[in-house]
Amino acid sequence: MASDSPEQLTLLRDTVRRSRTKEPAGITSSLPIARVAVDVSLPHLDRPFDYLVPDDLAEAAQPGVRVKVRFAGKDVDGFVLERLEASEHDGKLARIRKVVSAEQVLTPEVADLCRAVADRYAGVFADVTRLAVPPRHAKVEGEPLRCNQPGPPVVSTSLSEWSPYQHANGFLDAVRRGEAPRAIWTAVPGADWAVAFAQAAAVCASTGRGALLLAPDARDLERLAAACTAVLGERGFVTLSADLGPTARYRAFLSALRGCTRVVIGTRAAAFAPVADLGLVALWDDGDDSYAEPRAPYPHAREVLLLRAYRQQCAMVVGGFARSAETAALLESGWAAELIADRTVIRAAAPAVHIAGESDRDLARDPAARAARLPHRAFEVAREGLKTGPVLVQVPRAGYLPSLVCQTCRTPSRCTACGGPLRHTGSTGPASCAVCGRPAADHRCPECGDPRMRAAVVGARRTAEELGRAFAGVLVRTSGGDKILDAVSSEPALIVSTPGAEPVAEGGYSAALLLDTWLLLARPDLRAPEEAVRRWFNAAALVRSARDGGAVIMMGEPSATPLQAVVRWSPEGYATRELEERRAARLAPAAKLAEITGSAEAVADLITRIRQLTDSSSGLEVLGPVPTDDETVRAVVRTPRTYGSALARILKEAQSSRSTKKVPGPLRVQVDPATFG
Repeated sequence: MASDSPEQLTLLRDTVRRSRTKEPAGITSSLPIARVAVDVSLPHLDRPFDYLVPDDLAEAAQPGVRVKVRFAGKDVDGFVLERLEASEHDGKLARIRKVVSAEQVLTPEVADLCRAVADRYAGVFADVTRLAVPPRHAKVEGEPLRCNQPGPPVVSTSLSEWSPYQHANGFLDAVRRGEAPRAIWTAVPGADWAVAFAQAAAVCASTGRGALLLAPDARDLERLAAACTAVLGERGFVTLSADLGPTARYRAFLSALRGCTRVVIGTRAAAFAPVADLGLVALWDDGDDSYAEPRAPYPHAREVLLLRAYRQQCAMVVGGFARSAETAALLESGWAAELIADRTVIRAAAPAVHIAGESDRDLARDPAARAARLPHRAFEVAREGLKTGPVLVQVPRAGYLPSLVCQTCRTPSRCTACGGPLRHTGSTGPASCAVCGRPAADHRCPECGDPRMRAAVVGARRTAEELGRAFAGVLVRTSGGDKILDAVSSEPALIVSTPGAEPVAEGGYSAALLLDTWLLLARPDLRAPEEAVRRWFNAAALVRSARDGGAVIMMGEPSATPLQAVVRWSPEGYATRELEERRAARLAPAAKLAEITGSAEAVADLITRIRQLTDSSSGLEVLGPVPTDDETVRAVVRTPRTYGSALARILKEAQSSRSTKKVPGPLRVQVDPATFG
């Protein structure tokens, strides 16, 4: 048989292709344009793009759904933001290729919030939506809807936890009326903040509106969940946290999205939760660094909720035993009101707080009281406290001997292989490197040749060992690192804990020893004093009141302002003073800061572009650049607070200019960094 000619083969291939290719669906006549936010993180492409809506996707392609679109020659994900009659684009429009899911996961309120957060932090909308909307799980979407109406009626409407505060009734009455009051709440020592949050959420839910409650970490979230179960019932709320895992998190997200409950609780990941008809947002202990998002554009959960309260006109309360400089600034500006108890109530609830060596009597009995790590008075307080209950011992560092120095000249001991710090991980065996793990049995000080080493810092495990010998027969437990205790009984015991890992004691601790206070204050961070005060207040608030015998002993310099703030139990006074010092030093929150990190060439290029975009009246100041390691440098851009929005816009424009021209060099731009030093 004769072979086909090339012309015949070409004709045959074209015929087969036409038979296999479906005719494209027509474009819908009703709102044929979809405005789509594409999942692209380039700053110069941070805007929505218009696409045509085919007839067969017209019903599913609703605002908030996930779609696939063609962008820059490849298929990318995106969200439909809105449907329009016409497009302002003059050129040819591409079609939406696929509706990934008909679930409208990006609500208009959350989309508006994502845009505001991106603008606030000089970031990209696509990066924020990755934080706001968890990855899809098709199996979870296919599960039957478990509820058609919000949860059951509120179990309890008692407001007992709010009774000590002067203006709490007025705040909660405003929430009942559907208004948008804003408050900074300074809790009295020993207050059950979780129950108070649950009661406030119950007030909001009773009006038919939703509430969003945030806790800093998983332990606090469990405590909040237990309180909400008691007040709202098991079906009265949903927990949304990244720790749940992808499937459970998406299931909880859909539960909130579909209106199965009016109350959502969670950690940082829940700040963008799609709560219907939001009436209240609440956040506990806003100074905790867990609220700072480590992914671009690095938003802080407190700022996200502030934007949300403003844009959705809902009530907001930020609570804590301590107070941050940021919340002090909100009070000073009049943006929020103060919820605080009368001084007589605070004094009645607070433990007696003393600093070792603060009086002549202490020094007469123990001349080394100010220098000793555990002076005589601390032993006395611990011994007396163990007669009636557990005693808390807060140690700033975990481990055994986490840092070693030369016995003679105090030179830090370093590994000869990698330069890492040497440490002891137990009571036996040689020191080893904290970086590479290499034993240092033959170590000699490079300065003086002495092979002996001593501890620069004593960790929680070594402290527990020493206390166990000093208090023979007393149970000693540790909490910190990967072994954190959630709660302890009222039985006498010594609980050695690192900051933030203190378990709650049944009936409160009878006493607390706060060791090595200098170490928390010596952290290389300008926020170190505020962070230290916050941790001390949180620990001291777990101790019984002075009238019930509760006592706190702090080991440190008696004249130090941060320690005196705890002695006087004045978190509001310390926050005001801290704000004034920040204002004098032109630091956040009194000024607007942006930290730029990258290669020297990339940082210099961005700073040049920022200066070109900034006018002379902005008060712009550039600090640095200074090297952070062998390959990167860091610069800080600073302006007055009133110019903050303009600075964020200029940072975005400068980054867009770089990405448009494909200027090489990675950069990290962080507005109002959580740490600064």
